[in-house]
Amino acid sequence: MSKISFRFYKDHEVRAVWDATTSKWFFSVLDVLGAINEQEDYAKTRNYWKYLKTKLKKDQNEVVSATNQLKLLAPDGKKRLTDTLDMNGIEELAKHIHNSKAMEFLDWLTYSENTLDGKSKQKAYELWESGILDTIEVGTTKGLQQIHAYIFGGLYDFAGQIRTATISKGGTIFCRAEYLHYNLEQIEQMSESTFDEIADKYVEMNVAHPFMEGNGRSTRIWLDLILKARLNKCVDWSKINKNDYLQAMTQSVADSTYIKHLLTNALTDNTNDRELFMKGIDYSYYYEQED
Repeated sequence: MSKISFRFYKDHEVRAVWDATTSKWFFSVLDVLGAINEQEDYAKTRNYWKYLKTKLKKDQNEVVSATNQLKLLAPDGKKRLTDTLDMNGIEELAKHIHNSKAMEFLDWLTYSENTLDGKSKQKAYELWESGILDTIEVGTTKGLQQIHAYIFGGLYDFAGQIRTATISKGGTIFCRAEYLHYNLEQIEQMSESTFDEIADKYVEMNVAHPFMEGNGRSTRIWLDLILKARLNKCVDWSKINKNDYLQAMTQSVADSTYIKHLLTNALTDNTNDRELFMKGIDYSYYYEQED
């Protein structure tokens, strides 16, 4: 089964698919061109690619012959064949785009594969592939530590370890270190029998922020495991807008109404959908990207 990935460049979605026969990622040409040109209009991007493809063919450029048609998830929810290129092809394509932003995009694409986030994201994908998700304790602090340890193991020396220092973000001070273990015990004991109870537990765990870094990415997986075990549901994170989510989580410290609304509208019973999980990881990492 092929792996699907959604990268985000300045809020532009760039779809990618892993081809097992060549062991390479292939990227949607239309998405790449749309991101480089910061073009939201799909029809205009498609016409630009037609023009560019014709020009490259006329010049007998090998980029066109290197283009593969692979199935990617379209905006209408169906998988459709689309022109794709591997990393080398994208690099060659960028040379023929008379746009100063092409190289900036290329730097982002190649660099993102080797960053700490890129590496931890790959490990997050492997949670599904390895079957480790089925061994993680549901709704406990230990279970959250197991998730964090796997994703960030070898990348952070504190992977899976409860922090011993007080931290803050954006003016919000999370649970003070001296009270953290007590608070985590209280959170662990919270009921998980209804959606509201599970959402409340998720909000409280976010307020606790038990790790020095990587809390959001770990806790969203933790939440999905609880929803799956108790309600046979999970969150389709692609249905939750990044800015709406961040605003809702900020508000949730005092009022959880908004985040509950967003989560409720994104619930699905496709709990064993591999692609949904992979897409959820992509969006989870997207939420953490700085604007």
